[in-house]
Amino acid sequence: MVINTNITAQVASNNLQTSQELMSHSLKRLSAGNKIVTPADDAGGLATANRLDAQISRIDAAKTDVGNAISFTQTQDGYLKGVSKALARMSELTTLAMDVTKTDSDRAAYVSEYSQLTQFISNSANKTFNNVPLFSTDTATTLDVPIDADGSLYLSMVPVDMQGSIVDLVSGTSVDTVANAKVALDAIKNAITNCSQNRASVGAYQSRLNYSSDQLMVSKENISAASSRIQDTDVADESTNLARANILQQSGTAMLAQANQMPQSVLKLLQ
Repeated sequence: MVINTNITAQVASNNLQTSQELMSHSLKRLSAGNKIVTPADDAGGLATANRLDAQISRIDAAKTDVGNAISFTQTQDGYLKGVSKALARMSELTTLAMDVTKTDSDRAAYVSEYSQLTQFISNSANKTFNNVPLFSTDTATTLDVPIDADGSLYLSMVPVDMQGSIVDLVSGTSVDTVANAKVALDAIKNAITNCSQNRASVGAYQSRLNYSSDQLMVSKENISAASSRIQDTDVADESTNLARANILQQSGTAMLAQANQMPQSVLKLLQ
């Protein structure tokens, strides 16, 4: 029996310190919601989680880009739809103007409306989306929309040339005479065909963008789940660890007190 060195108390003290550290760590994990409180907890897991979180941020950015591109194509189609209606009315006016029972004076009313619709179509070709032209004659320069998080996949949208496919066809036509109305009708029918093709092209891009947006959403869900498994705290499991550490701390405190009382038994030998 010795007095200077109380091994039992040292062991109890070490165990108590370990229990306190476990309890403190559990409290940090529960309060932060993360099981990786410090890099020492899981250095490899932390590095992987950081890469996954960065990828999630890029996916969100790509979703924003795709969403803006969808709005761009929807705006394009909106104007093309209006142009399509105008062309339909213009074709109707040309047919009315070819009525042999009408005089040139009667056709004057058709000429006025026809001219206004032509101007409407011409103005539509110059519309922009956030200062980006909706329609362009430079069809060689595509609009490349990023559709993944790594910048390796793009949807290259060929600009719609409304000027060449529609405006140039109807510009200069008139319904002031039967002969001119016949010429105008041929041009308008070609413009209607081109407008329909333009809308089909825009619709195809819009469909692809919608599928890409859905795919990005699925990717984000899966990557978020992987990141969560690495760094998010399992509250049920960590609560159990906290209860265990709490019990060990209380019992360790009691045992340390008992160990500190043991050397006092030496006094009985000295009496």
